[in-house]
Amino acid sequence: MSHPVAAPGFSSSSDLRGFAPDPRLPVPPGLTCGCGREPERDRRAERAGAVRRHRQRSGRGMEPEQRRGRGRVRILTLGILLLSSQLSQIRRAPAMTVPLLKIGIVLSTMAMISNWMSQTLPSLVGLNATRLSAASAGSLDRSTGVLPDNAEDGWRVFSSAPDSEGRCICTVVAPQQTLCSRDARTKQLRQLLEKVQNMTQSIEVLDRRTQRDLQYVEKMETQMRGLETKFKQVEESHKAHLSRQFQALKSRMDELLPLIPVLEQYKADAKLVLQFKAEATNLTAVLAELQEEIGPFDYEELLARVSNLENRLRACMQKLACGKLTGISNPFTVKTSGSRFGAWMTDPASPEGDTKVYYMDGYHNNRFVRVYKSLQDFMGTDNFTVYRLPHPWSGTGQVVYNQTLYFNKYQSHILIKFHIPTERLLTQRSLDYAGYNNMYPYSWGGHSDIDLMVDEGGLWAVYATNQNAGNIVISKLDLGTLEVIRSWNTGYPKRSAGEAFMICGTLYMTNSHLGGAKVYYSYNTNTSTYEYTDIQFHNQYSHISMLDYNPKDRALYTWNNGHQVLYNVTLFHIIKSDEL
Repeated sequence: MSHPVAAPGFSSSSDLRGFAPDPRLPVPPGLTCGCGREPERDRRAERAGAVRRHRQRSGRGMEPEQRRGRGRVRILTLGILLLSSQLSQIRRAPAMTVPLLKIGIVLSTMAMISNWMSQTLPSLVGLNATRLSAASAGSLDRSTGVLPDNAEDGWRVFSSAPDSEGRCICTVVAPQQTLCSRDARTKQLRQLLEKVQNMTQSIEVLDRRTQRDLQYVEKMETQMRGLETKFKQVEESHKAHLSRQFQALKSRMDELLPLIPVLEQYKADAKLVLQFKAEATNLTAVLAELQEEIGPFDYEELLARVSNLENRLRACMQKLACGKLTGISNPFTVKTSGSRFGAWMTDPASPEGDTKVYYMDGYHNNRFVRVYKSLQDFMGTDNFTVYRLPHPWSGTGQVVYNQTLYFNKYQSHILIKFHIPTERLLTQRSLDYAGYNNMYPYSWGGHSDIDLMVDEGGLWAVYATNQNAGNIVISKLDLGTLEVIRSWNTGYPKRSAGEAFMICGTLYMTNSHLGGAKVYYSYNTNTSTYEYTDIQFHNQYSHISMLDYNPKDRALYTWNNGHQVLYNVTLFHIIKSDEL
């Protein structure tokens, strides 16, 4: 910046070239301005100042310590670059163990920092020949040419000429006083400071991440050691596991061994049936031959032989009708209707072809019975006839035999015999000491204190009494008078049974009315003995409220959570030849 000023001993001119002297710029005492000075001398002085400033920029005017500092910075930069390349090779190494993995994480972090510094420091060190040094005048020379070494070096005589009054007027170049605040190098220094601060923060973040990664690695190492210990335990317990499996197989074989005599008996039964078939064939042939030879003379004898064979066959079929329960089929859903609780059944004493279905929805305080003409009508239509009972029923233990309904009167231990076609109450009798009104029900409740059943032997009642401490009592009833013929005390708590049914004089009970139930207990009235069984029972809809056996269909009828379901049964028969 040039200002016209007056040299010492002269007054300034305010009209020279339109410039006025600046009072804020004190003229240094060593600056001389004279109209009689040699221009050549001024030019030499100007060239000498330029040479001095050039040396300062190139660094030849620096102290030895400053040169060594710049050299160390360059060496540090090269060292960081070399370390970065070595760390990069370490990162590309093959799989490492856990300790080497820890070292690799730390070295990778250092490599990231060194790579960044190697890319940043060279430019920061050069920074257009920026340097820090102490100025001779006592102030900081932050960059070459920012502040001169001498206070007079910033002033330069641009021109000098005498005015009309004989005064010497000088035009000089004055140093800019606010240069440092607007210098580009100062901005770069500030940016450098910000970058250093950012680098410090980044290093702290990386340090925290490294610590977290090390903790994660240590945790993974602990887990790997735990897995290794578990694998060793599994390997050690392998032999013990095989031993347990062997014992389980041995126990299973012990359970299967009793079935061998059963299979042998089946073979004997099959041979007996073949023998009957052979006798019938031979008898037919003999009858044909006799008819040809002797005619009608020995007819009575032949009729007796045929009747004897027929009776033996009927006795065989009757023996085959009864047997021990060995299996229950998968369920067959006939219909979905009604509430969660109820009863449905067919008549086991009905003639062949009669498949009426009797339907009773609910378990208490209801007196309307639906009768469907056939099983097909029950499955596909709503074509039924409604019969009104003289009293409401209790529970779901109703049964139909020979078109007569047997049921328990609501809130009592009275049994009622009701003829459906004529809608007449035939008989009613009290079942002495029997619990009622949810005193001793099955496990699902529902006023199921008294359960009536029909099998090949007739009518039965299953209930509990206070005298027997709530244990199940089985009573054989007279179909006409409802009197108790004989009773058996099973000693089994009625509340612990899910449901029960009677087959060939044997009562079978489930251990629950919910899913996962099994037929696990039976009591044989023929021998007055009990047995624990393990017969699978697929409870498809998870809540049974009625379970009865029909000897005609040889099937189980169930009401399962609003579904009417059928099960086929498998019975085991033992027929002795001396019984035929």
